Amino acid sequence: MTGATLMRVLIVDDEPLAHEKIVEMLRDDPEVEIIAGCMNGSEAVEAIEKHSPDLIFLDVQMPERDGFAVLEALEPERMPLVIFVTAYDQYAVRAFEVHAVDYLLKPFDRERFDKAMQRARAQFRRRKSGEIDQRILTLLQEIKARPEYVDRLVIKTGGRVFFLKTDEIEWIEAEGNYVRLHVNKASYLLRETISSLEARLDPRKFRRIHRSTIVNIDSIKELQPWFHGEYQVILQNGAELTLSRSYREKLPELLGRTL
Repeated sequence: MTGATLMRVLIVDDEPLAHEKIVEMLRDDPEVEIIAGCMNGSEAVEAIEKHSPDLIFLDVQMPERDGFAVLEALEPERMPLVIFVTAYDQYAVRAFEVHAVDYLLKPFDRERFDKAMQRARAQFRRRKSGEIDQRILTLLQEIKARPEYVDRLVIKTGGRVFFLKTDEIEWIEAEGNYVRLHVNKASYLLRETISSLEARLDPRKFRRIHRSTIVNIDSIKELQPWFHGEYQVILQNGAELTLSRSYREKLPELLGRTL
């Protein structure tokens, strides 16, 4: 590629295996130069401002800042081409398909990766001033303006993928950068922080009752006074959760009572 302009690439993904997979697929590409890799959104913003990459592979769900927050933090003139990487959001996937250069749905294969890179190369070669910036900004505006909450989640377990209706979820507990969804006698692990999932759930149906717990209002059987201003939340299935003092004001309005 003597005389050709290399496409400078930044990889942003907090999953080491996913990060390495992208590196491996780009390793022998003569048109690409990998300039940096980041494990969270805050590092990504700093790297973009420092290196001004032409293309970023941007994970949607990350610690500190998610993919949307990364783009929101950038000045339009510093906006690179973006290939989103996502494992969960069917709504965002449809939006990405229209507005972003491309998206990769985990797990992706070589054929799908090459297709995304072909699109990125085409954009890189004919890029017009402001064209991509406006498409990304339009994407962000549409995502922000979207009024509906998710009514189903994509669950991967035991080698299969299925949709879980949010109405079926009884309660949710945080496990680091994951959440565990409790459904009847089963539970499923979802790679998403509890705060991020809370923002995507309908607050008329789901309420945070503890820093590590969200409950489906329809699953609540009764509340029992506990120690130090806390309450026990008894669910229909017999599970006992804690309503902490700091979240106590969020629940009564839905239950029609004062605590």
